[in-house]
Amino acid sequence: MHIVHFMRRPRENVFSIERLYEDVRDAMPDDCRVTVWTCNNFSSGIRPRLQDMWRARRHQGDINHVTGDVHYLTLLLDPKRTVLTVHDLVMLGRLRGPARFAFWLLWYWLPVRRSRAIVAITESTRAALLASVRCDPAKVRVIHNNVSDEFRPAPRAFNAICPRILQVGTAWNKNLDRVAEALTGLACRLVIIGPLSDEQLAILRRHDIDWENHVGLSRAALVAQYESADMLLFVSTYEGFGLPIVEAHAVGRPVVTSDILSMPEVAGGAACLIDPFDVAGIRAGVQRIIDDPNYRDGLVATGFENVKRFGAAHVAEQYAALYREIATGEISSMNGKA
Repeated sequence: MHIVHFMRRPRENVFSIERLYEDVRDAMPDDCRVTVWTCNNFSSGIRPRLQDMWRARRHQGDINHVTGDVHYLTLLLDPKRTVLTVHDLVMLGRLRGPARFAFWLLWYWLPVRRSRAIVAITESTRAALLASVRCDPAKVRVIHNNVSDEFRPAPRAFNAICPRILQVGTAWNKNLDRVAEALTGLACRLVIIGPLSDEQLAILRRHDIDWENHVGLSRAALVAQYESADMLLFVSTYEGFGLPIVEAHAVGRPVVTSDILSMPEVAGGAACLIDPFDVAGIRAGVQRIIDDPNYRDGLVATGFENVKRFGAAHVAEQYAALYREIATGEISSMNGKA
C-alpha cells in the first residue's frame, strides 16, 4: 500500500509537523510504504496555493494524507482515498466577518467534504471541528501526536535556588507577557525557545527577567534544552495539542501548563494545571514546583507513565489501521476514535 504524505513547505523555526510525521514514517509497519510530497510554495496567497494544488494532484498514492497546515490540497485530490489531519482551529477563532467565512469555507468546510476521513489530534480539537463544520461525527477520529524517541529520561537534580524554567514558543498564544509578569522578582532563569519581538524584549526588560533565547535549534539542541531545564512552563492560551508537555514528561521534568482546551487531555494528570490568564496563578504553580519536592517528584513519575500513550510506534499503527480501512473499503465502520 502506497501512502503519500502531503507536507507544507517548512518555514524557519516552524518544524513541529515535519518532525512528527518523520517519526511516524520511521515507525510505520511494513505493509505501508510512505513517500513524501512537499509544497513548492509557502501557504500564502491564491496563486501559489493553486499551483501546489495542481501539482499535488499528479502525485497521488493509494492513500493521500494531507498532514496539516495545507488543507486546500484536498480540493483536487481524490476524495475517496484522502485523509486530512486537523491540528487546530486557532485562526478561525481570531478572524471576523468575510475573512472568517472565506477561511472557514476553504480551510475546513470544503476540505472536510473532500476527505474520506479526518484526523483530529485531540478530543478538544475534534469537538471544536465538529462544532464548526457539520459532518458525520464518525468521520472524525482522534489520533494523538507522537513524541520523538530522542526525548528520553535524563535525570537531573532540581535547582530550587535558581531553577532553569523552559518556555517553548513565542507566538501570541504562548503567553510570554503573562509569564514574564508572573516571574517578576522570582530567582530563576527563563530559557525561551523561539524568536523574540521588540515588544517581547521590552516586556522581559521591564519585568527584570533573567532570560536567555535560542532560535533555529536542531533537534538534538532542542532535546538538550529540555535536559538542562529544571521545569517546563507551558501556559499557552490556545493549543491544538501541546507537544512540549509530553516532551518534558519523556525527559523527566515537572510541568506547569494551562487548564484549558487540549492541555489537560495531553498532560493526563501529570502536570500542575493553572488558569493561563491568571498571573498570580501562574506564579503560584511555579512556586509550588520549586517549594514542594514530593509534589514535584510525583509529577515526574506520573509523567513517565503518561508519555507511554504518545510513542511513535503506537501512533504509526493507528495511522496504518486508518489507511488499511480506507484501502479495503472498511472506513464506514469507524467509530470516531482510533
